[in-house]
Amino acid sequence: MPREKKNKICSNEYEHEHWAKDRLILGIDEAGRGPLAGPLTVAGVVFPIGYENPEIYDSKALSEKKRERLFEVIKQDALWHKIVNVPPADIDRYNIYRADQMAMDAMARESDALIVLTDAMPLEIPGKTIIPLVKGDQKSISIAAASILAKVTRDRLMKEYDLQYPQYGFAKNKGYPTKQHMTAIEEFGVTPIHRRSYGPVAVVIQKLDLF
Repeated sequence: MPREKKNKICSNEYEHEHWAKDRLILGIDEAGRGPLAGPLTVAGVVFPIGYENPEIYDSKALSEKKRERLFEVIKQDALWHKIVNVPPADIDRYNIYRADQMAMDAMARESDALIVLTDAMPLEIPGKTIIPLVKGDQKSISIAAASILAKVTRDRLMKEYDLQYPQYGFAKNKGYPTKQHMTAIEEFGVTPIHRRSYGPVAVVIQKLDLF
């Protein structure tokens, strides 16, 4: 379990700039770009103008218990939120970057917010101002909140998949290529939730096709 980074808060400089002009802001982030299995989860959050909560920060820097608690707080306090799970088949079809970008684009178009902050993902949407921020989940409360919604949702899904495919340790590794996960793929093969276009998975598929 990661240690929480105390005294770390989002600067929210972009929120303050645009909230001062009475503009709503949509923050978007994702969880699960790197795993070999499971969906890519994309989330978006619009807070009321002037919203503050110093606990909301990069989901990776928070404990699971705190993420779970903030998940409910964010959903309750947000003016609008949305969570989308992009299935492995779409990741294989479009590639992870494009699948992520397409999900974020659709989410941004659906929201009424004219200012869109993303965690380093460029978008082009007429009538909206898109601001990609490197490490945005550490700079923007809107992006950080989206990161929490995305991670909690995806982690819960991977725990459910663990019950269906207990050999792979999804409850612990969340689909990332740990030693246990890689050993399980070699021994038990590829499941329907694996990303077949990802290198380690593709290698196993090739072996199975050969023999």
